[in-house]
Amino acid sequence: MKLISLLLAGAAFAATAVTAQAEVRFGIMNEAYPPFFAKDAAGTWNGWEIDLMNAVCAEMKETCSVVDVSWDGLIPALQSKKFDVIWSSMSITDERLKTIDFTKKYYNTPSKLIGPKDQEPGATPDAVDGKTIGIQVSTVQSEYYKKHFADKAEEQTYQTLDEAFQDLAAGRIDYVFGDSIVLDAFLKSDFGKDCCADMGDVADDPAVLGIGVGGGLRKEDAELKAKLNDAIAAIRASGKYDEITKKYFSFDIYGK
Repeated sequence: MKLISLLLAGAAFAATAVTAQAEVRFGIMNEAYPPFFAKDAAGTWNGWEIDLMNAVCAEMKETCSVVDVSWDGLIPALQSKKFDVIWSSMSITDERLKTIDFTKKYYNTPSKLIGPKDQEPGATPDAVDGKTIGIQVSTVQSEYYKKHFADKAEEQTYQTLDEAFQDLAAGRIDYVFGDSIVLDAFLKSDFGKDCCADMGDVADDPAVLGIGVGGGLRKEDAELKAKLNDAIAAIRASGKYDEITKKYFSFDIYGK
């Protein structure tokens, strides 16, 4: 009887271990980034990127969970195996590909500037001459600034975009530079609609801004990358991607 009990206990432990290993942990930034992700009153993450994650997990037939860390801690946390895939609106760039791998893109939108309503629109180096631009740290927009705007404007860095929005509304900076969808969401908010306006999209530079947003992976996780790519392709082919997107956007965010 003792032998049978030990065997049953061992089998149960093995099954538990397999279940734990089968869970795919998705890493996201620990601040609201609407409409892609934000916590509700109950502390549950919701948004377009969360809905997409759930659809991908259902397609892969995997149990999934969310781990949230600071934006600039996402890549270190991935490398230290605190989670399995970055799913946090991270652009696929040559610089990041030196360190981690990516799935194929799952959306692609331009970057833009917003500023005070009384400011003349413009998103060129000449337009920002002598101005201060608020940018979240460790973003593609920060790299774009260094390449295209550094000779003309001053950069003010922030840990979160919310901090940049507050300084823009208070008149402490002249622009905020970021992803167009997130900045548009701010401009439509009660806080943003009275103070600020769209200054325009910056000229595209794929070498800096990347070729779209994808899931970030450790380079050795080729099997997970293939499963995620297959799942993304499947939900796009089935129409599930468009079904999710229409809940949040009135336009195509996948891009070319």
